[in-house]
Amino acid sequence: MEDVRLSSNVSIADYQHFESDKNREEIAKFIQERFTERYINPLRGDKTQKHGFCTMAICCLMIEALESFYQGWPNTNGNSEKAFQLFFQRCLKLKSELGKFSGKANDFYHGVRCGILHQAETTNGWCISRKGDLFDSNTKTIHATKFHNELENVLILYCKELKHEGWNSEIWEKLREKMKAVINNCKANS
Repeated sequence: MEDVRLSSNVSIADYQHFESDKNREEIAKFIQERFTERYINPLRGDKTQKHGFCTMAICCLMIEALESFYQGWPNTNGNSEKAFQLFFQRCLKLKSELGKFSGKANDFYHGVRCGILHQAETTNGWCISRKGDLFDSNTKTIHATKFHNELENVLILYCKELKHEGWNSEIWEKLREKMKAVINNCKANS
């Protein structure tokens, strides 16, 4: 199990070594690599093949995953809606453009995240586009590419915070809790 890859360059054994050395720099680098490989780079390819709908589906996955790291949750079961509320509130505090969604987090969750996941379409009047502003609150239209780019910026801010905060800080305690669950999920069920 220690050979299981958590990202292209980091195995479980590597992560455990970083943790035992309290190597904040390498863990932050690993977190950025893991999220970038899974949620950022797949949408950086051929622009003619991109679609805003797919982009927003991936963004919703990333928001929930990233918030579970922030919170130290082993999973988001029963906390999915709360994850979006907390994420957009944090974005507002960080002065991220995604903070524009903080007052609409519940509506976004139901109309975008749940709409895409459960109905294979947005609901409640939400629209996805790849032109215009990041968010038009009058038409509830999201520019998917701009949203994705800003989400990458939030990831970068999180990783910078990890590099600068002390090992025993709350952000690190929560990351270690989440990583215990990630590693546990790699184990085969008997």
